[in-house]
Amino acid sequence: MAGPAAMAQGQASDPENTMIITLKDGNVVIRLRPDLAPKHVAQIKTLVREGEYDNVAFHRVIPGFMAQTGDVQFGDMNEGFNPGRAGTGGSKLADIPAEFTVESFERGTVGMARSQNPNSANSQFFIMFDQGHFLNGQYTVFGEVVSGMEFVDNIKKGAQANNGSVSDPDRMIKVVIAADAQ
Repeated sequence: MAGPAAMAQGQASDPENTMIITLKDGNVVIRLRPDLAPKHVAQIKTLVREGEYDNVAFHRVIPGFMAQTGDVQFGDMNEGFNPGRAGTGGSKLADIPAEFTVESFERGTVGMARSQNPNSANSQFFIMFDQGHFLNGQYTVFGEVVSGMEFVDNIKKGAQANNGSVSDPDRMIKVVIAADAQ
């Protein structure tokens, strides 16, 4: 079985801007888009390289819409996991100003989560299961899944009636930048 770096090599032309998320069923390879959101990509890469995303829960997963993760403050399922607060935290880094573009939210688009304040993105992000054009111009797009979307589809879902909150959620087991993978 090939390691994350070998798997990503043929799927992304820029290892420095390729993020690999290991899920329970396999690897998800994401092409990061510094051309669209340089500040968001820089912050994501910093958090990945610090190991902050390892073991972080997919705390909000809405069928037919998106899977949200990245709460490094309350979502780390090995250290400090708080299911009642997961989704309300961020990281020790500062919030990022919005970098909205005309890029459309489609299946596999990776966007930054935020509060009602457009400049409140920090560490949380989501992967789209389907198109979500109502998000266009309202949320920052910083990447797109280039392989492994079938593994994203297998993430445990929450109930729409409960805003997608997931009990006993799946997690990002390990997250690396392809350039750093061994």
